[in-house]
Amino acid sequence: MNGKLKRAVDVLMTAALLILMGYQFWGEKAHEWVGAGTFVLFAAHHILNRGWYRNLFQGKYSPRRIFQGCVDMLTLLSMLMLMYSGIVLSRYVFSFLPIESGLAMARRLHILGSYWGFLLMSLHLGLHWNMVLGAVKKKIPAASHKFHYICFGLGLFVALYGAWVFVKRDFFTYLFLQSEFVFLDYEEPKILFYLDYLSLMGMCIFISHYTGEFLQAIKKKGKSY
Repeated sequence: MNGKLKRAVDVLMTAALLILMGYQFWGEKAHEWVGAGTFVLFAAHHILNRGWYRNLFQGKYSPRRIFQGCVDMLTLLSMLMLMYSGIVLSRYVFSFLPIESGLAMARRLHILGSYWGFLLMSLHLGLHWNMVLGAVKKKIPAASHKFHYICFGLGLFVALYGAWVFVKRDFFTYLFLQSEFVFLDYEEPKILFYLDYLSLMGMCIFISHYTGEFLQAIKKKGKSY
């Protein structure tokens, strides 16, 4: 039951993340409510995975564990930035709060948190991608001997397209706050926007999944000597 609840929370968070990145399609009010819901899901995610905090200072830190810990901590930081800035900038959900200053700083933090958070949460997802692959593999046991190569080929294709999208959509500009205003194309078809953002997510999943696999292989190789 707990495992199903964790998966449900993660799926809802991923869907909410994509909706939030498409601000121009849903409007400010929906953006705020989905954002508030995402914070609730994020809190639920951490409560359900509280064992991670208990084990934080226990055991040895392998290269993969260090990599995963860095991704997780940076993801947490980006979400805290979004929570703070979202509350300060709110015109609907938290409008009852008497906040009248710090809007300029909150706007900068919201841009940083949004773009870094999207990439970091996607990297985080990639570090747990083996669970997804395992579930899919059970459905197609007859093709299991080719499964790894098929997944790698598809993943590489999506990652390369995602890298092109990363450049096309000026992610560097927003990740390093070279502009304090985000260009939003209100006329862009939703399907094209979300195909691009799914490919960006796929790129991050590909990078973190295979980086984790590589670091795990290094650990096993070191033990064999």
